[in-house]
Amino acid sequence: MAITQAMATTFKKELLLGAHDFDLSSGDAMKIALYSSTASLSATTTAYASTNEVTNTAGTAYTAGGLALTKVDPTTSGTTAYVDFADATWATASFTARGALIYNTAPNTTSISLTNPAIIVLDFGGDKAVSAGTFTVQFPTASATDAIIRIA
Repeated sequence: MAITQAMATTFKKELLLGAHDFDLSSGDAMKIALYSSTASLSATTTAYASTNEVTNTAGTAYTAGGLALTKVDPTTSGTTAYVDFADATWATASFTARGALIYNTAPNTTSISLTNPAIIVLDFGGDKAVSAGTFTVQFPTASATDAIIRIA
C-alpha cells in the first residue's frame, strides 16, 4: 500500500460543477482523517473511507472520520487563487499516522453523487507517532506560493 500526496482528480471536476464551497462564514464543512501506512491513497481517491484509518491506542483523542477543519477564507494574489486551513491538532493522542485525507462532509450534491468527497491526500513522508501527546498537522502559510490548495 502507499500514500501519494495529490489533489484528488475528482475534486478538480467537482470544483467546476460547484460542489465545494470554501467560504469561511457559510461554506461547506471540511474534515481531515488520518491513515496508517497500510492505506492506499492517491489522486484517484474519490471519497473518505474508514479503511486503514488510524485508531487511538490509548485515550480518546482520535475518532473515526477525523477532525473538523477551520478554513482560511479563499483569496487571490496576482493570478493565483488559494485557500488553506488552520493547523489540525489532536491532544492526548496515541497513534501512528502515515498520511491524511482532507474531505468535504457537506458538498453541494446537485451535480455529484459522492458522500464525503476527497479533496487532498497528504503524505507525511514516513510514519509519525505520538504517545500520550499532541499530534499536529501543520498547514503551510496561506499564500499564493504555499497554501495547501492553489489554483494558478
